[in-house]
Amino acid sequence: MRCAHAYGRPRLSTTMRICSLIPGATEVIAALGLEDQLVGISHECDFPPSVRQIPVMIEPLVKTEHTTSSNIDQRVKELVTTGHQLYQLREEAFQQARPDLILTQDLCHVCSVTPDQLTRAMHSLQHHPAMLILSPTTVQDVIHDIERIARAVGSVPNGETLAANLRDRLDRVRLRLKKETVRPRVVCLEWLDPLYVAGHWVPEMVDLAGGHNVLGSKDRPSYQTTWDDVVTAQPDVVIVMPCGYSVDRTLNELRQVGPVQTAWQCAQRSWSDMYIVDAGSYFSRPGPRLVDGVELLAAILHPDRDHPLDHAQAIKLEPSLLAGDSAL
Repeated sequence: MRCAHAYGRPRLSTTMRICSLIPGATEVIAALGLEDQLVGISHECDFPPSVRQIPVMIEPLVKTEHTTSSNIDQRVKELVTTGHQLYQLREEAFQQARPDLILTQDLCHVCSVTPDQLTRAMHSLQHHPAMLILSPTTVQDVIHDIERIARAVGSVPNGETLAANLRDRLDRVRLRLKKETVRPRVVCLEWLDPLYVAGHWVPEMVDLAGGHNVLGSKDRPSYQTTWDDVVTAQPDVVIVMPCGYSVDRTLNELRQVGPVQTAWQCAQRSWSDMYIVDAGSYFSRPGPRLVDGVELLAAILHPDRDHPLDHAQAIKLEPSLLAGDSAL
């Protein structure tokens, strides 16, 4: 695993003060039964819902609510081009949190504060907390990081149990699909306008779910693409998973009358097997629920009566769903 380093050592105490600045790591802490030790989270940490009462340490400089994917993309590119940060650490709240351990990432600078920003802020603390940097690019990396987090917080048995459970669930998916002879050609799109092909762990998730990912490669970043490239790839199934979006938010944007809606209506006519999934919960975040995402993809690509599609997690994109104009 090309990722991860830990700096410093957590202070030895009965209760560790944990600052988790990435949603996937926050989910791991909660799954380990240590939610009460969280003293700081990121603005995106929302699962389980009970973590929302914990102080938020990060303020995004690009406002993503009530705007479109095109506007978000344009603003992010402007800030990156001019050398500006995309996130601001709330340093006063950070100092008040007095963390013993900070969980952060160095995989995507569009997703959170960078370790460099945190290192500067740590110098203002009276003690030097440990920092665990997570940069998983595969599903197995994510599961391995669960074990690393568990070691860092002194919860090794619970971490091993959680990781083993996730691996067992993946094995059950493989066993169920063992007799499938057809692997549908799949394209996963992680942004609406412009189009982006999903990378990192998503191609691997498609493979684990019994599909053949035809755009994007395991362990490689996402990248911008065009409808012509999607057409050339000849997918049987198109999975729409805008980074961080829920099903409802994706639908609301695609219903806006204009060029984007027209393009997606045309695409839907080209591929009748097009699905919108809850990307924020099951695909965007490197955490335990990626395994839920694999199970969801398997239900889409190889449906059967014993494993029906959960419509709270994914819906098939029918022409009628793209009609009309709905406010974001």
